Amino acid sequence: MAKKLVIKVTAGADAPERCSQAFTVAAVAVASGVEVSLWLTGESSWFALPGRAAEFELPHAAPLPDLIEGILAGGRITLCTQCAARRDITEKDVLEGVRIAGAQVFVSEAMADGTQALVY
Repeated sequence: MAKKLVIKVTAGADAPERCSQAFTVAAVAVASGVEVSLWLTGESSWFALPGRAAEFELPHAAPLPDLIEGILAGGRITLCTQCAARRDITEKDVLEGVRIAGAQVFVSEAMADGTQALVY
């Protein structure tokens, strides 16, 4: 089993089940002791902003703010540089603990030995 998990989530409120699955898998992996790096791209980029996750609702799913808190407690959340720029999001705008980085960093993380990458 991979010791590291890199998850790229491209869906947001536009595809709530896919979005929730990505955050749930990331949070469960962190809770299981797996090193997790969750990447926010596309419509999920908005969840890097304070308060936006609280607006997300999906019946029978864990609240997104709780999942984000769990992921940040033991993993890393990264907002895609280009996705941030397209939405006029800067480092000063994002939740504490969220970084902004680009494709080079994503590829480096995804290609590291012992890493499994998933895209939602």
